[in-house]
Amino acid sequence: MKIVFLDALTLGNVDFDRFKRFGEVDVYDITSKDQTVERVKDADIVVTNKVVIDREVMDNSNIKFIQIAATGMNNVDLEYAAKKGILVKNVAGYSTKSVVQHTFALVLGLLNKIRYFDEYSRSEYPKSPIFTHIQNWFEISGKRWGIIGLGTIGKEVAKIASAFGAEVVYYSTSGKNNDPDYKRIELDELLVTSDIISIHAPLNESTKNLLTKKELEKIKENAVLVNLGRGGIINEKDLAEVLKTRNFYVGLDVFENEPINADNELLGIKDKTLLTPHVAWTSIEARNKLMQGIYENIEEYVNKTAD
Repeated sequence: MKIVFLDALTLGNVDFDRFKRFGEVDVYDITSKDQTVERVKDADIVVTNKVVIDREVMDNSNIKFIQIAATGMNNVDLEYAAKKGILVKNVAGYSTKSVVQHTFALVLGLLNKIRYFDEYSRSEYPKSPIFTHIQNWFEISGKRWGIIGLGTIGKEVAKIASAFGAEVVYYSTSGKNNDPDYKRIELDELLVTSDIISIHAPLNESTKNLLTKKELEKIKENAVLVNLGRGGIINEKDLAEVLKTRNFYVGLDVFENEPINADNELLGIKDKTLLTPHVAWTSIEARNKLMQGIYENIEEYVNKTAD
């Protein structure tokens, strides 16, 4: 077997050596579109996180198994892979705890004005005549936390938000989720009434540009909005425009274009935003679970082909 990892840099410092027991292993940190065919043409197994595997790649290679190093599978032409008899697998559920924790890191960072207080402590606090510095921030307890997308991650966020003392409500992006543990409401009501809003939905026809200027202008003053679902759910140009005149706070871990475009106006709105580079899934525990899932999927495939 020949195994090729196409974008190993996106996985960090994890163990690739274990895969050598299955055969030859090529590990590439980054692979451009122009390099893909050349690198996979002799591979039996291809491991990709974000590198696109389309019909051109499949037609010009001998790939038998595509392992996606993620949960989302939109970077592989699944229909064409099925026609060619190419097995495609992902790894589900490995990053739930990591994403949930990062959700609260963003929310608490914004709510408690951590960046502001850190900067104040370094520059102004040594000169202060008093021991403290008062700025308005509010507790989660007793507030309404609205969740957009109550899937596996959304439900875990709901449990912890409830433990903080929040009232949890949710909006079902598919229209099919009816969870008896939490109140389901329509999007407009969620936006108008929630003190904290977190997004944990996939990007699809129902969620693309779900929050445009019209919706964003309904968010409460001083509310917190965080997106840990997918970029494109919030229209970022509209968000930047609204933040120029409205006073609420935004944490984003995902963006319409990744890496974020250098001319994205959100980069300049530092007092109302907290931005992280799509890292919510990347705890060391999550990446180890991901690599273990990849290993087990490949091991299962190798064993079946050997029978």
